[in-house]
Amino acid sequence: MTSIDQPVLRTPYQRSVADYWNNEKNAVNLRLGDIDHLYHHHYGIGDYDAAVLEAPAAQRDDAIIAEMHRLETAQAQVLLDYLGDIAPTDRLLDAGCGRGGSSIMANQRFGCQVDGVSISQQQVDFANAEAERRGVADQVRYHLRNMLDTGFDTGAFRGIWNNESTMYVDLFDLFAEHARQLAPGGRYVTITGCYNDVTGGRSRAVSQIDQHYICNIHARSQYFKALAANGFVPISVVDLTAATIPYWELRARSSVTTGIEEAFLTAYREGSFHYLLIAADRV
Repeated sequence: MTSIDQPVLRTPYQRSVADYWNNEKNAVNLRLGDIDHLYHHHYGIGDYDAAVLEAPAAQRDDAIIAEMHRLETAQAQVLLDYLGDIAPTDRLLDAGCGRGGSSIMANQRFGCQVDGVSISQQQVDFANAEAERRGVADQVRYHLRNMLDTGFDTGAFRGIWNNESTMYVDLFDLFAEHARQLAPGGRYVTITGCYNDVTGGRSRAVSQIDQHYICNIHARSQYFKALAANGFVPISVVDLTAATIPYWELRARSSVTTGIEEAFLTAYREGSFHYLLIAADRV
């Protein structure tokens, strides 16, 4: 059988993750995306405008939500910056695409075809409906596929990214599949949270994040071991930890908190958790 003939969900864990995201309707994702129909499933970077906290009471929460969305969109812009020179004739893959906001942004910037994959049918249907609404469904397509075995052609993509989705899979398996799909010289970029090897394992706060999102946060060192094992050479490594703390501080003061904010702030501030951007070339 080819990979696309096989079941998308192949383990009880994958089924539990798909169930989580099929049923997820958090305002922290949906209300922010309603602003401009760019729906993200990641966090933000950069300093927030403190003026939003001084807005009149009737307008304050909307101002905070808009500012949070600006920060999460800025995060996606930074990730796309590191893909390098992408031509309209190239093809990109958004691995773990969520509701598809980053794929839409990539198409707007580069004018190329973008494919997104998710194991959540709800996310895929939502994202494809947004591509149709924007009139870009011929260029931006979302697929119910497993990012560890997508069924796409070998060497089909010039660039691939994961935006906060690597913690759901084995890194060696993931980067082996990315290496297969990338054309020689292609670029891989991820933004991810990872625990600090120096602290000797997952801290209590990092374990709380794992439990909240049903994920398995990897050690920082595992990214570089798995990349090297699959023929990737890092070209940029950027520590975004300090840059993401303001987002979490603002989110903690918003109406769309989910109860995990304090764990993130604790983990980042104590140094047990890092927020990294890694860009690597396939050689």
